[in-house]
Amino acid sequence: MFDPVPAARPASGPVPRLSRALLSPWSRLSLLVVVLLGAASTMLLFEPQRLLASGWPPELTGGAAAMVFGLAYGALTVAFVPRPLLNIAAGALFGAQTGLAAALAGTVLGAGVSFMLGRVLGQDALRTLLRGRLLTAADGVLSRHGFRSVLALRLFPGVPFAAANYCAATSRMGAPPFLLATGLGSIPNTAAYVIAGSEAASPTSPVFLAAMGFIVLSGLGGALVAWRRRHRLGRDTPKD
Repeated sequence: MFDPVPAARPASGPVPRLSRALLSPWSRLSLLVVVLLGAASTMLLFEPQRLLASGWPPELTGGAAAMVFGLAYGALTVAFVPRPLLNIAAGALFGAQTGLAAALAGTVLGAGVSFMLGRVLGQDALRTLLRGRLLTAADGVLSRHGFRSVLALRLFPGVPFAAANYCAATSRMGAPPFLLATGLGSIPNTAAYVIAGSEAASPTSPVFLAAMGFIVLSGLGGALVAWRRRHRLGRDTPKD
């Protein structure tokens, strides 16, 4: 009675082919690389972190200044500006309490932007590159125990901030636990740098010395944790 409806065929022609090529995983990964290289080049050429530390607009004060600083902090971390410099600047500009709030907000913002860039533009292509034993094991750990793993990475900074962001984006970890772990785990180390920045005018004060001591100890602890985790991943990953 009724003729079978023919199966829909993929659209052909130059425009559909161009659309599929532009939306392919490798095209999106190329766009991610271009965006990151552009951000890093802009940071190297214009050094916007100097504006935060020495050229802050005098008309910006109070909560508005802290909010603008947090937004700028997030953008600069995406452009690979080292977070310790920004944390010290936050303490020097706003003091310990307000500086810590602005720095943590910028940390979570920058981590979220990097995570979404990596997830949307790079995940499909990068997952095909996860062939090494350590990378495969790291992907498995983040996918199964993402919150705990990211919390440990933030508490003991042995992995660069940007590398942890894009590694988590490549895994199957969800954004909410990643952002929560980033915010909670970044508090101790960020607070130490912010306090050091707020007390930079008194480098012999007990508060400054305590903050610097915590920074050194957390750095050594991070190196130890990273070394042990690397060897554990290599030992636990099944051999081919």
